[in-house]
Amino acid sequence: MSAATTPPGAGRPGLKPPSDATAPVRHPDAPAPGELLGAHYDQCFGCGESQPHGLHLAARAGEGVSVTAEFTVQPAHQGAPGLAHGGVLVSALDETLGSLSWLLRVIAVTGRLESDFVRPVPVGATLHLSARCTAVAGRKIYSSAEGRIGGPDGPVAVRADALFVEVKLDHFTANGRPAEIRAAMDDPDQVKVARAFEVNP
Repeated sequence: MSAATTPPGAGRPGLKPPSDATAPVRHPDAPAPGELLGAHYDQCFGCGESQPHGLHLAARAGEGVSVTAEFTVQPAHQGAPGLAHGGVLVSALDETLGSLSWLLRVIAVTGRLESDFVRPVPVGATLHLSARCTAVAGRKIYSSAEGRIGGPDGPVAVRADALFVEVKLDHFTANGRPAEIRAAMDDPDQVKVARAFEVNP
């Protein structure tokens, strides 16, 4: 099968939920459908507002355990002339998938992500992304996402299947660069402190 016809998760044993996996459950305190999630950390390449060449991806809570997001390809995101870099597109998928953590109310990081590039995405195009959690097995969270050009019903350009792993706060404090960890934790805005460590960085 070509990338354009391979169904999500097909041929990817590491991304297939085990037989004892359960359906994901939206946390009762999760943001309401349609609510803008906002940046979890202002220095995040994916959603941070303080990154001049970042994606500035804006995600919204969807129904069930799903999110939608939009990202417009800028000249700084090029790989080939006039086209988005594949790694940037994967970053957009990863950021959207990471936003699902808001709906489960867990701290989770990317364990594995496999992507398909279906068609090129030109500079100036807006990629409409959607992601949904498909299963949970212990600390493992299975999910899939796709990006469509020009609108939610536009042609599929990229898609991914992912495995996220639930972690504790010390995953960040023990492994992050101390200066950034201190700065994030010392922010007087305690809401920003909580958000900085809630989803995939």
